[in-house]
Amino acid sequence: MAELKGLKLAQRHGKSRVRVARVWRDRDGKHHFAEWSINISLLSDCLPAYIAADNSDIVATDTMKNTVYAKAKECSEQLSAEDFAIVLAKHFTSFYQQVTAAIVNIVEKPWERISIKGQHHDHGFKLGSERHTTEVMVDKSGTLRMTSGIEGLSILKTTKSGFEGFIRDKYTMLPETRERMMATEVTASWRYSYESLSSLPLKPLYFTERYMDVKEVLLNTFFGPSKEGVYSPSVQATLYEMAKAVLGRFPDISFIQLKMPNLHFLPVNLPSKDNPVIVEFDDDVYLPTDEPHGTIQATLSRIRSKM
Repeated sequence: MAELKGLKLAQRHGKSRVRVARVWRDRDGKHHFAEWSINISLLSDCLPAYIAADNSDIVATDTMKNTVYAKAKECSEQLSAEDFAIVLAKHFTSFYQQVTAAIVNIVEKPWERISIKGQHHDHGFKLGSERHTTEVMVDKSGTLRMTSGIEGLSILKTTKSGFEGFIRDKYTMLPETRERMMATEVTASWRYSYESLSSLPLKPLYFTERYMDVKEVLLNTFFGPSKEGVYSPSVQATLYEMAKAVLGRFPDISFIQLKMPNLHFLPVNLPSKDNPVIVEFDDDVYLPTDEPHGTIQATLSRIRSKM
């Protein structure tokens, strides 16, 4: 931020939605594949470009785009979206003297390896649903801030959900129930506790495995055991249990934010043609709705003990 005759200027510039796909081929013929959409934002000392029409300190956004492809080529071993974001951020902060920090955001498209007659295909993939996200910020000193997350994780259970004991007033029409469907589309974001490049785990694909593990904990907590399930008294209570389970399982995650809209499936009961009495469908026919829907969001974080 710069002060200019009573004014303050805060600026950054970058390149958005740079799409790149990378194939890695093992010696045994097995292929690995990733497709990423990348946003780059640079914080840099290029004040003359704004106040004096002098572009000599600007890293062109086209250069940023080409750097993505060049660095993807240089990564000869398969790596996670988090690790590739770090590769890019380290490059921009070390290669350009005027760049003080780089923020790299990546959304990974969910390509999944297919199976043919129970056998994983060596080079065949299908598109899944939920997306793996990450955002990495690195400055010149090697200070790191890294978050990862999930977008578009659509989940539903047909029982073991209810909603009772809420405020009732003259505008309340919703009946209380201990039996309803529960559906949502989870958006999750979690912050890793690593604060410097030197503190990062050295294990290859560590963050890919951690992403899969976090997703598994979220799903297991939402659904419960496969036979008996687990009862949800509200979306809020389930959200809290999911977030608490993640922090309890993974010590290198310092906080997690969950957004879980309540997507409604409304029981349908119709009058018969021959009998105006309402025909009960016994909770097996529903009207799916996604507008309007309830919005539930919360962040759970660790409390740092005072020294």
